[in-house]
Amino acid sequence: MQQQLLKVMNFTVSADGVAAGENQSLENPFGDERARNLLAWAGATASWPNRTAPGGTRGIDDYFTRDYSNNIGAEIMGRNKFGPQRGPWQDHDWLGWWGDEPPFHTPVFVMTHHPRPSFSLSDTTFHFVGGDPATVLAQAREAAQGKDVRLGGGVSTIRRFLDAGLVDTLHVAVAPKKLGTGLKLWESPDELLDRYHLEVVPSPSGITHHLFWRK
Repeated sequence: MQQQLLKVMNFTVSADGVAAGENQSLENPFGDERARNLLAWAGATASWPNRTAPGGTRGIDDYFTRDYSNNIGAEIMGRNKFGPQRGPWQDHDWLGWWGDEPPFHTPVFVMTHHPRPSFSLSDTTFHFVGGDPATVLAQAREAAQGKDVRLGGGVSTIRRFLDAGLVDTLHVAVAPKKLGTGLKLWESPDELLDRYHLEVVPSPSGITHHLFWRK
């Protein structure tokens, strides 16, 4: 049987490693204003799923945007990616940032210390799970039915899985601007070179794609 990989895909950070600004809120999912446009490189591509106008860029940025869902059978995310609420759930009305058609099209496992019932929107079912990274990954792999599992973020969740030695491949897109403060994935990508091979591929958009795979 082919190995099920745990993959970080299209995760975008600033030139100084910041992936999300401070002060995340309902109005500002990525935190303060400076972090809002980090994903503009993907939104500019021809394969961006929310594109409403014709056109869009091709090339390597478009390849990674198009490949985002390839052979993915489940997603793991931290609670901060699911929404801005903290602590015990005050109500169950919040169903995520994505509206009635979430972009995942797979089971999604939201890591949280505060359980709530699973629910489905379109072809995506959200499960709210506790436990350590290895336990959550085992659940996601079973749900993925032989396909790979995507680790969607945010920063703290990715760091937990990296520290546990569970991430097989990472694609990190580095934007050419610095943000200074916020939640950092790293101080330098060299921090991962004791465990991963790295290939760096620049794009005409200014994004630099960092591709890591296990040694």
